[in-house]
Amino acid sequence: MCVTDQEPTPPSHRYDAATANAIERRWQQHWYDNNSFRAPNPVGDLAEPDHPRAGAEKKFVMDMFPFPSGEGLHVGHPLGYIATDVYSRYLRMAGFNVLHPMGYDSFGLPTEQYAIASGRQPAEITRTNVDRYRAQLRRVGMGYDNRREFCTSDPDYYRWTQWVFLQIFNSYFDEDVQAARPVSHLIEQYETGRRATPDGRSWADMTRIEQRALIDSQRLAYVTEAPVNWCPGLGTVLSNEEVTAEGRSERGNFPVYTRTLKQWMLRITAYSQRLLDDLDSLQWTDSLKAMQRNWIGRSTGAYVDFASSEGDIRVFTTRPDTLFGSTYMVLAPEHELVDKLAADSWPEGTNVKWTGGFATPREAIAVYRATAAAKTDVERQADGKTKTGVFVGAYATNPVNGEQIPIFIADYVLAGYGTGAIMAVPAHDERDLAFARTFDIPVRQVIDSGAEWDGETAFVGQGQAINSDFLDGLAVDEAKSRMIAWLEENQRGKGAINYRLRDWLFSRQRYWGEPFPIVWDEDGMPVALPEDMLPVELPQMEDFSPKTFAADDASSSPEPPLGRAKEWVEVELDLGEGPKTYRREVNTMPNWAGSSWYELRYADATNKDQLISPENDRYWMGPRSEDDCGGADLYIGGVEHAVLHLLYARFWQKVLYDLGHVSAREPFRRLFNQGYIQAYAFTDARGMYVPAVAVTEENGKYYYEGEEVKREYGKIGKSLKNVVSPDDVCEEYGADTFRVYEMSMGPLDLSKPWETRAIVGSQRFLQRAWRNIVDEETGEVTVTDEDPSEETLKAMHTAIAGVRDDYEQLRMNTAVAKLITFNNHLVGLDAVPRSVAENLVLMLAPVAPHIGEELWRRLGHTESLTYADFPVADEAYLVEDTVTYPVQINGKVRSRIEVAAEADKDTVQKAALADPKIVESLGGKEPFKVIVVPGKMVSLVLK
Repeated sequence: MCVTDQEPTPPSHRYDAATANAIERRWQQHWYDNNSFRAPNPVGDLAEPDHPRAGAEKKFVMDMFPFPSGEGLHVGHPLGYIATDVYSRYLRMAGFNVLHPMGYDSFGLPTEQYAIASGRQPAEITRTNVDRYRAQLRRVGMGYDNRREFCTSDPDYYRWTQWVFLQIFNSYFDEDVQAARPVSHLIEQYETGRRATPDGRSWADMTRIEQRALIDSQRLAYVTEAPVNWCPGLGTVLSNEEVTAEGRSERGNFPVYTRTLKQWMLRITAYSQRLLDDLDSLQWTDSLKAMQRNWIGRSTGAYVDFASSEGDIRVFTTRPDTLFGSTYMVLAPEHELVDKLAADSWPEGTNVKWTGGFATPREAIAVYRATAAAKTDVERQADGKTKTGVFVGAYATNPVNGEQIPIFIADYVLAGYGTGAIMAVPAHDERDLAFARTFDIPVRQVIDSGAEWDGETAFVGQGQAINSDFLDGLAVDEAKSRMIAWLEENQRGKGAINYRLRDWLFSRQRYWGEPFPIVWDEDGMPVALPEDMLPVELPQMEDFSPKTFAADDASSSPEPPLGRAKEWVEVELDLGEGPKTYRREVNTMPNWAGSSWYELRYADATNKDQLISPENDRYWMGPRSEDDCGGADLYIGGVEHAVLHLLYARFWQKVLYDLGHVSAREPFRRLFNQGYIQAYAFTDARGMYVPAVAVTEENGKYYYEGEEVKREYGKIGKSLKNVVSPDDVCEEYGADTFRVYEMSMGPLDLSKPWETRAIVGSQRFLQRAWRNIVDEETGEVTVTDEDPSEETLKAMHTAIAGVRDDYEQLRMNTAVAKLITFNNHLVGLDAVPRSVAENLVLMLAPVAPHIGEELWRRLGHTESLTYADFPVADEAYLVEDTVTYPVQINGKVRSRIEVAAEADKDTVQKAALADPKIVESLGGKEPFKVIVVPGKMVSLVLK
């Protein structure tokens, strides 16, 4: 890391933009040439016994890696990246072996659509975009271990994504041990009779196809008919997060419909309770944990079986105490029993409102289903008094009182939630009451609040059971327990725990995604490819656009582009039974797949034989104690990924943990959500956004092409046309100025406004720091070898203690403020002592690394300060001789007193009462109470 061969070549001795740019590019090249930020592994290609931090305590610091779009980074993107870079640089100087990598989440719909529109290959577009992102991040001075960089679309990377999928596919969830186990264990249990088959037959009496179907139904990765978001205009199924609340695609604004299609699913619901329980072991914010808990949605209650002509209809309810108040049932339109229950004619006496105006139940159901399919799950569950539905022409039996209650279908019940059926208790559920009022269904109160019920709004509070036979007079909790016991005794239900979380829809009808390592045999059964056939690479295709349909063609079906690659799809393989022809899976995985395990690849990025070696896994990811969950030490990213990405990554980690491939139960020990950077955006008279850079200001008003526009604040992005490029800021002010400005804008977790004019303040701070060490006329270093004064020593050690603590706690804004305060103290000196100047540079280096390196070299050091020791404060200089106490009377500060730092409460109180201003303010009155908060304040209370 010797830098003696690097002579400074700034255009001048002044620290202006030109000088900053020259210095920054030179040091960025030095870091690249010397691989300065490499982190040595314990074993493998990345092990380096002679590294300065080999064998040191580790820190694994990660960012949520970006999707490399063609627009490149704007100034909002690097906020979290700069923060992790500052933190990582500090940790290296504090003695840690720091792994700080960067990669690119490069599979996905946006790249595919741009490729289709431009006629280019997605891989080519990805390379171009990644090159731009990499250059931008380098220009900002990021200190990454570039040996560990990858894109999720690299075959060498997605080979291991496919490998993880195979681990999931070849596993089942063992309820007895609450963990994933290989399906070979499941097969062994059936073969030996330790586990009974569903129909009671022996394993040997089942056909080979029946055996495989039974096993496939229990795998953690399975194929099923599932309701999905189908977008004909895009020709693909979309995830929930890709659909707006209005039921349209985020990209293209096309209508989205609910269709039931054959799809790959991952059984994440098996891990619902573990995903909840392990939240307690994570260093995440309470609000973030609450978001995950709400998404998983644990609820306790009971399963209840209602008899019908086509068998029992099972519902889950959190209020079994209200069962006597159930006056109708509702099934999801997609429920498997609907077609069987549907009558050919309306039963005698059917309320005309129940028919929807149709001649027969089957006709009504068909039309209603088509209408429901045109809505997304979000739309179907939207609040509102207007409820729709139709009677199926059949009744169910309420198990507790034998009443025959009508069965409806309604779109507010979803097949994927719970059992896809509900018992409706309109007196005590607002949604059920709205439906009952719409269809003239009886409403029976079964919980008494102690006051007369008006019947206009559902009563959902606590009270006593009424109109409920053996429950009458019981409080809600006791009534629940009694009802569950009755259901179990009479074999009409059982106590249960339910979760809102649904299994993970894992299929996409796209080209640009990971191919599944699955082929289908002549029996239509999925077969896992052996590991030595990985990766299954995407075939080169000239036409990879999905087949699109009329946007309103809800009856259309997806046709994956890979289905057209005939030579790739039809393949002859020997999978142990001789050569056979198989058909490859033509769906691809969602882009979530590659980001669900990437922390593990960072830790052992060059390992060609294993996902991650046990030694490297234990070092970078392993738990520190029995109670520790393990995982990366810090993960920073936007709150928009607080639920899905993090749940998916946690799920994959737990499966791999159960199977013995990793040592950590959790992927990310500590998580921090950075805020957004906002900027002014402008709209014209039509409400359309106009380019912010083209807006001019005149007399407090704003104009675009001569027309007045309205100014507002918004998140930086191309949709608001208020993007500011970090490239432009770095060129005009320097990367260090950009870094200091972003870190000084405010607390990292809060959103804050971008103001280009305010950047000059950060630039002036760095210019003053430069002038404290370098003469701008001659370029000579001006420090002195004299000892610093007592006052300067106190200022320096106070700064060291404060900056060190702020860096550790990610309080970058207050760290910068302390550096500015200390630097301002040095401005007043005739010459800065060398030891003080060096400590200033070392403290400054994490946030402004280029100027730090340059000043460190000019101070005579021949080694980069990347691994220089961060200063440690001398406690002797942190002791205050005196403490200033504000003294308030009835909450208003009337004076301030200064007492010895070691003064006790009595001494402080006497000094406050003797202060002339306080004596005058009291006017001879005696305080009713005197409160002394040590080191903080004195409060006098008068009656």
